[in-house]
Amino acid sequence: MRIASELKPGMVIRIEGQIYRVLEADVKAGAAKLSGVVKTKLRNVATDRLWEPHFRLEERLEDLQLEQRPMEFLFSAGGNCTFMDLGNFEQIEIPRTLIGPAERFLQAGMQLPVEFFEGHTISIVVPDVFEARIASTAPPAHAPQDSAWKEATLDNGLQIRVPLFIGPGEIVRVEVKTGRYLERARSERRRSA
Repeated sequence: MRIASELKPGMVIRIEGQIYRVLEADVKAGAAKLSGVVKTKLRNVATDRLWEPHFRLEERLEDLQLEQRPMEFLFSAGGNCTFMDLGNFEQIEIPRTLIGPAERFLQAGMQLPVEFFEGHTISIVVPDVFEARIASTAPPAHAPQDSAWKEATLDNGLQIRVPLFIGPGEIVRVEVKTGRYLERARSERRRSA
């Protein structure tokens, strides 16, 4: 059990038999005789619906301990993505909706931690930023201003906007949630120098 004031993003709790992932938790102190509250944003793991309840600071909530296993992404077909457990080589299908926007960046052979509770898949731990190769775009150009952008297609088929100086074949860092270009990825030559 946890008290509401200890909630943090990423935690998983059970309320009235439903399992929720904490997306946001903001403690608001009370004034005078009023006690404070914890404003939260929760996502129901089963239905993917958002809920924004308020809890009293000392309200007790059942937090859940998840099992995390490394799994390898194999392929996606239909509405599911197939992963293989690296320990026992068992394959499981995970709905694309559970993975969210990160599904566009999954590549065969990629290893990611998958979280389970009582044998059911709860979530996949994905990074906030992925690196992807530019499959096609206009040739690089140097513009006098930094705010000039052009269309580019990544090797996964996703279309994004990149600065004019980015050319085909370059690797860029992309924010998963928004699909927005962040920066050019460092090349191996630059790292070793």
